[in-house]
Amino acid sequence: MSRSAAKPAPSSSRPEQKSRLHPRNLHQGRYDFAALIAASGELAAYVATNAYGDDSIDFANPQAVKALNRALLAHFYGITHWDTPEGYLCPPIPGRADYIHTLADLLAARHGEIPRGDAVRGLDIGVGANAIYPLLGRASYGWRFVGSDVDPVSLANAEQIFSANPALAGALETRRQTWATQIFTGIIRPDDYFDFTLCNPPFHASAADAAAGSNRKLRNLGLANKNQPKPQLNFAGQSNELWCEGGEARFIGRMIEESAQFAAQVGWFSTLVSKSENLPGIYRALKRLNAREVKTESMAQGQKVSRLVAWRF
Repeated sequence: MSRSAAKPAPSSSRPEQKSRLHPRNLHQGRYDFAALIAASGELAAYVATNAYGDDSIDFANPQAVKALNRALLAHFYGITHWDTPEGYLCPPIPGRADYIHTLADLLAARHGEIPRGDAVRGLDIGVGANAIYPLLGRASYGWRFVGSDVDPVSLANAEQIFSANPALAGALETRRQTWATQIFTGIIRPDDYFDFTLCNPPFHASAADAAAGSNRKLRNLGLANKNQPKPQLNFAGQSNELWCEGGEARFIGRMIEESAQFAAQVGWFSTLVSKSENLPGIYRALKRLNAREVKTESMAQGQKVSRLVAWRF
């Protein structure tokens, strides 16, 4: 296929609806806490009736969120051993699953159907201690992953999760990024080919921005503590997971620049984009590098709206 300049206008196979998850996402509707507690009994200690008369948990409590994640992974995916070190990011699973299913749609458009099994290989940039994308990709479609990270503690924990669950054994290879300013360089090897890359980049520009963003989330959930003397970091997270110099825009800009060097070794490059104001700069960078195809898919969970941008050369 001949190369041509990208036409970087947002396109979506699904209409943007704030409350709607991907049709294949298993986490539709409200949480069934009875079923989740049956899958993981520790969750029961954190479930209580809220002001609306519904069962819920305190989403500002990291231990409650972690217990919910364990239950979700056990109930929906058969993953019975999962944990993260104290202070590391505890991700919201429904939104993470949307990314995996949207990637599957991109691959299906190219192959005629969703490709499944070990033959499909993905690269997770910033796999984190929670390894949530490889977990969901393996459980949902049988894919294999390489996960990169700058933090050795994250990599060790990700490896431990996969080794502790027999159904996941051998599905994740970890690689440490020793150059903090590089993304693909030093990770993608000369003999590698990846059907896709994915990334949930740190979108804050500083620790203060990260704390302020966390407080906004808490206020939106009605959980902010007015007497808290310092900003809170809900759902935890290490500095490299939450922020980097220049924030999301600079990180994605570096990713795009490097991606052109590995054009022949990746089917689709992709990233989450949290801030819509960063999209014009992303599209300009991709056009300048002559990306052959650019796609933008909107994803929404509750009040949070983000988008996946994917490109290939």
